[in-house]
Amino acid sequence: MNRCSVRCVLLLALALLLIAAVWSGPAIWKWYQLSRVTADSRAYQPRELVAGANQPPAPRMAPDLEQLNRAGLDEAAAYAGAHGSRALIVSRHGYIVYERYWQGTSFDTLTDAQSFTPLLAGLAAGVAVSHRMIGWPDEPVAAFIGEWSQDARGAITVRNLMQYESGLAPALNPASSADLRAALLGERLVGPAGSARVEKPADPLLLALLIERATRQRYASYLSQALWRRLGAADAWLWLDGAGGTAHADCCLIARQGDWIRLGELLLRDGNYRGSELIRPGWITLMRAPSKADPDHGAYLTLASARKPNQEPYATPDVFVVQGQGGNRLWLVPSLQLAILCTGAPAGRDAAWDDARVPNLIIRTARDYVPPPAKPAGVSSLVPGHQP
Repeated sequence: MNRCSVRCVLLLALALLLIAAVWSGPAIWKWYQLSRVTADSRAYQPRELVAGANQPPAPRMAPDLEQLNRAGLDEAAAYAGAHGSRALIVSRHGYIVYERYWQGTSFDTLTDAQSFTPLLAGLAAGVAVSHRMIGWPDEPVAAFIGEWSQDARGAITVRNLMQYESGLAPALNPASSADLRAALLGERLVGPAGSARVEKPADPLLLALLIERATRQRYASYLSQALWRRLGAADAWLWLDGAGGTAHADCCLIARQGDWIRLGELLLRDGNYRGSELIRPGWITLMRAPSKADPDHGAYLTLASARKPNQEPYATPDVFVVQGQGGNRLWLVPSLQLAILCTGAPAGRDAAWDDARVPNLIIRTARDYVPPPAKPAGVSSLVPGHQP
């Protein structure tokens, strides 16, 4: 066979593959997407589709055009890469200004969202409030969970669930439950709602069930319609407790890692995404409000006042973070319109990791960053010999 013949055969084979892809449509795309899931995400079966719109990401912009010094961004990336990160994506004013990837990943790589997942329930609740399917943040769950209408647990509010302050026992282990809904509705009340913050799967799971009852839709369907598609994100998948069963709203959404920067933009703009109002203004402000039981946290959000041992203070006090036990972090800086996404393994960060280091390096590299005023010195530093 001559060279021309070989080339013609190859071109014909390629054409047939393209025709097959077009003919198969979504099936081919779904196979292609799932083939790129990181190894730690393949165990979550069965799954339910959260249909996305697969729109292009935010436009790219050179850092210096957004008043950011590349040297500082590179230093932040070096720190992130040295501590097992998979991706570092920075956006400012709605533009992606910096990206670095490790461990063979890219913007499009499907990964385990880990404890980013509960945030979606909080945002979906905000959309349901905007559409008046849920009345107000302090509406009791008994309005939707009829099984608890004559039960003390019915007094738990939507806000309590978003702040991990339901008062329910932290005993539920979703991974080992064959009937997640029954286990959830069987959870005991061990303290008054709103009295203490305890991170546990039951709270976002109960919020997702409430959203299903309020909207009369499957949680995955409402999440897609109300939020995910409108953000332009690609298809994602919720883990189920069984075929056609209850979705895990507490963890383990499988999604394209780069799509979380879209959530960052939504959070920075109080529910507005690229000019479209997805959530009524004020809901994100409510989510950022400090909990009465734990002022270092809001609704599925950690505030700048929260500091781990040996962690440096955040460079500006308006920082808030989406984070949890795993390695994913999404830092938001409203005063600078910065969203900083850093993904990592579900096992979490190493002991030397400083949660403020990456965002601080990036914040301080902004040419329009103004450091907060220094706190006034105490009397003991002004008066020689004074003992506090």
